[in-house]
Amino acid sequence: MTQVVIATHNQGKVRELRLLLAETAPGVELVAYDGPEPVEDGDTFAANALIKARAAAAHTGLPALADDSGISAHALGGAPGIHSARYAGTRDDDDNIDLLLANLVGVADRSAQFSCAAALVVPASADGTVAARELVEQGEWRGEVLETRVGTGGHGYDPVFRPEGDSRSAAELTPDEKNAVSHRSRAFRAIAPHVAALAG
Repeated sequence: MTQVVIATHNQGKVRELRLLLAETAPGVELVAYDGPEPVEDGDTFAANALIKARAAAAHTGLPALADDSGISAHALGGAPGIHSARYAGTRDDDDNIDLLLANLVGVADRSAQFSCAAALVVPASADGTVAARELVEQGEWRGEVLETRVGTGGHGYDPVFRPEGDSRSAAELTPDEKNAVSHRSRAFRAIAPHVAALAG
C-alpha cells in the first residue's frame, strides 16, 4: 500500500475523506497527520490547501492531500469564505454558526455555496525517480443558509445549510448521500485518479 498523509487534524474530515477515497484509490493507505499546523495566509481556498499539503509533505516526506473549504453567503459579499473555520475567532463550529445566523437576521437573500479546493503535493524522491508535483481541483455545492440549526450529522456549517434541490439540511444527509454531492466530494473525486496513480 502506498501511504498518503491527510493534512488535517479535523477527525470528521479524515473520516469523510477515507470514505470518499476508499473506492477510487484502493491501493492507497490514508494516514492521519500529526505534525504542526502551518499558517493559512493564502487569499483563496486553493492557496490555503496548497499551504497545508506542502507543510504535511515536508514534515512527513510522504505525498500529502489537503483541502480548504468554507461557506460563502451571497448577501454577505462571500463571507465567511476562506475565514469559515475561524469566522467567530474561536475556531468553534457553534460560535461560527451563531455569528453567521446573526449576520443574516432579516436578510431575504439566504443563497450560499460551499466551496472546496483539494490539493495533492508529491515530494520528489531521494533517488530522483519521482519528480515533485502539485495539483489542485475544486468543487462547489450550492444551496441556502437556514434560519436555525436542523439535524445532528456532518460537521461545520452543515446544520444550517440546505442544498439546492433538497428539503433537508446537510446535517440530515447520510454520509453516503453527502459524499455523493458535496463540494468536498466533487473536489476529491476530481483529484482521486491522481492519488490512485501513486499506487502504480
